[in-house]
Amino acid sequence: MEDLNAEEREIVKIVRAFVDEKVRPTVREIEHANEYPESFIETMKEIGIFGLAIDEPWGPGKVSAPCYVLVTEELSRGWMSLAGAMGGHTVVAKLLQDYGTQEQKDHYLPRMATGEVRATMALTEPGGGSDLQAMRTLARHDGDDLVVNGSKTWISNARKSSLIALLCKTDPDAEPAHHGISIVLVDKEQLGGDPDGGGGLTVSRDLPKLGYKGVESCELVFEDMRISSTQVLGGAEGAGFAQMMRGLEVGRLQVAARALGVGRAALEDALQYAQDRESFGKPIWKHQSIGNYLADMVTKLTAARQLTLHAARTYDSGRRSDMEAGMAKLFASEVGMEIALDAVRIHGGYGYSAEFDVERYFRDAPLMIVGEGTNEIQRNVIASQLVRRNSVTP
Repeated sequence: MEDLNAEEREIVKIVRAFVDEKVRPTVREIEHANEYPESFIETMKEIGIFGLAIDEPWGPGKVSAPCYVLVTEELSRGWMSLAGAMGGHTVVAKLLQDYGTQEQKDHYLPRMATGEVRATMALTEPGGGSDLQAMRTLARHDGDDLVVNGSKTWISNARKSSLIALLCKTDPDAEPAHHGISIVLVDKEQLGGDPDGGGGLTVSRDLPKLGYKGVESCELVFEDMRISSTQVLGGAEGAGFAQMMRGLEVGRLQVAARALGVGRAALEDALQYAQDRESFGKPIWKHQSIGNYLADMVTKLTAARQLTLHAARTYDSGRRSDMEAGMAKLFASEVGMEIALDAVRIHGGYGYSAEFDVERYFRDAPLMIVGEGTNEIQRNVIASQLVRRNSVTP
C-alpha cells in the first residue's frame, strides 16, 4: 500500500476488518439464499464506502484511485456483490463532479456521499450489448421537458438506486451519432419515489444470474417518461457519450479490482486447503502439480494488481487512461477466472461442493470478463489506442 497516505491506509484496514469480521463468517448462507445484503450495505454506508469518490464540500474528500482499487479488492475478497453495490454509484458520482451543474452537484452529491441516495448507470440495451452508439432509447423535447421511450437491461442496483444516469439519444439525426447522445439524470423521487418505478418508468423483475447474487440486475422500461430537461447532466446535450467514456475508465478500474478480490479469495482458500489436506503422507502443496498451481496463481495475481494500480495512477494523473484501464480490466478478469478454476482443481471434489466458497468464486468470476464492456471490446479499445499513440507517418 505504498501508494497510499496514512489516512487511506487506515480506510483499507477498516474495510478489511469489516470483511473479515462481518462478511466472510456469514456470506455463504446469504449468497446461497440470494438475499439482499441489507446489514452489509448499512455498514458500508457507516464506514463511508459510498462517499469514497466524492470530494469536499459535498463529501469527506475523495480518495486516490489506488486507494479505491484496494478498497474494492477488499470488498470483493469478502463478496464480489458488495463491490458491485458501489461500482455504478461511484461512476455516477464521478460524472456529477466532473460534468454536473452546480445545482446538480449540490442536490445529489451530499446524499450520495452518505449512501442515502444510491445511484446506478443505465447503458446496455436488449440486443445492443457493447455497441452503445446503436442505442434506441430516445429522449425527445416537449416544451421544457424530455419524454423518454426505450429500454435498458442488466442494470445493477436498479431497484435499490433512486438515481439513474441514463445514456440516451437526444438527437437521433446527429452526425456522427455519438454527438446526439446525452446523459439524463432520472430521479425516482421526482417520479413518485417507488423503487419499482412510476411516472413512465418500470423496473422489471430481477434477472436470474449464475453468480453476482444478492444485488439485483433488472430491465428498465421507459414509456413516455416525462422529465425536466434540467436533468441533462451538465445542462448541455450531446456530450453524454464522451462523458460516459471517461466515467467508464473508473468503472473498468473497479471491475479489475473486483477480479483481484475474487482471485485473492480463491488463492487464500486454496493455499489454506493445500496446507491442511494431506495425501500420500504429506500436505498436497508438496506435490509438484499443486505447488505449480499455487506458484502460477500468486504470480498472476500480483501482476494483475500491479497493472491495475498502474492504471489507477495514470487515471489520477489526469491523462487519458482508457487503454490502461482496459488492459487492467482485461488481464485482471482473465486472471481472476483462471485462479478461481485452479482453486476448484486444488480442492478436488470439495471444490464442486456448495459447502466451500470456491464454487462461489467460480460463479462470480465470469462477470468481470463480460461486464463493463466485454474483454473482446477491451482488446479493440487497447489496439485502437495503441495505434493512435504510436501512429506511423507514411
